Amino acid sequence: MEPNRTPKNIFVQGAISPEKIAKSIANHSTKTEIGGHSIFLGQVRADQKEGGSVRAIEYTAYEDMALEKAFEIREDIFSKYPLSCMHIYHSLGEVKTGEICLFVFTSSKHRKAAIDSCEELVERIKKELPIWGKELVDNDKSVWKENTNG
Repeated sequence: MEPNRTPKNIFVQGAISPEKIAKSIANHSTKTEIGGHSIFLGQVRADQKEGGSVRAIEYTAYEDMALEKAFEIREDIFSKYPLSCMHIYHSLGEVKTGEICLFVFTSSKHRKAAIDSCEELVERIKKELPIWGKELVDNDKSVWKENTNG
């Protein structure tokens, strides 16, 4: 397990870049005890709304509470699964359609623990963290987004 278990800042201003994702993956090539990684990338969809389609989502959060809750979830997942590493990044601010707003990355000696923990982590992040998204629509209207299981 990771020796450094202090709360980490999970927030990224704007979209999560492909370079950040690639660098995170590349940083694990020296950790030769890892046999499996599981990665979830959440991407902003161009959903159809009244008056147009979503062009972006503007994310806001109650940051201190979100970081505290993310740490609690992280500790729960580490105690439940034999993980080597876990990384969570969530966007704040405006993220355009097609861009990445959530990056969850788990690693373990075996794939099942990496996959199962990644799935549980994503579900808990969506359900428990005080993060809100305002959908920005083509017609210059905005709609607060409700988190769903989809």
